[in-house]
Amino acid sequence: MARWRDGWGQLGVEGGALVPLEVATSYRARTRGLLGRDGVEGAILLSPAGSVHTFRMRFPIDVAYLDRRLRVIAVHTVPPNRLTAPRLRARHILEAEAGAMAGWGIRPGVQVRVRVNAHENDT
Repeated sequence: MARWRDGWGQLGVEGGALVPLEVATSYRARTRGLLGRDGVEGAILLSPAGSVHTFRMRFPIDVAYLDRRLRVIAVHTVPPNRLTAPRLRARHILEAEAGAMAGWGIRPGVQVRVRVNAHENDT
């Protein structure tokens, strides 16, 4: 499995969807996540991660738990001010605005891929 750094890229979903992706791998970037934002264009990948919280968030989010091979284990919509239970096999988490993942075809069993831009931005 590749090691990523904070930056930007694309999420490829089995079946064809390409989604703008923010990659958050540092402790600071993962802790900040979507806090304080009014929305997100595309998705954010938290790695490593096994659970998330939505305390102080302004909108509900879709959360997809990914295994080490980037296969979707589970997808849930989480309202603000909640804490999700850890998933045993989850190594990475995708977050997006509520309802977005269904439109992209992200559901349990689907394989995703991450392509990080060659010129990563500092976050």
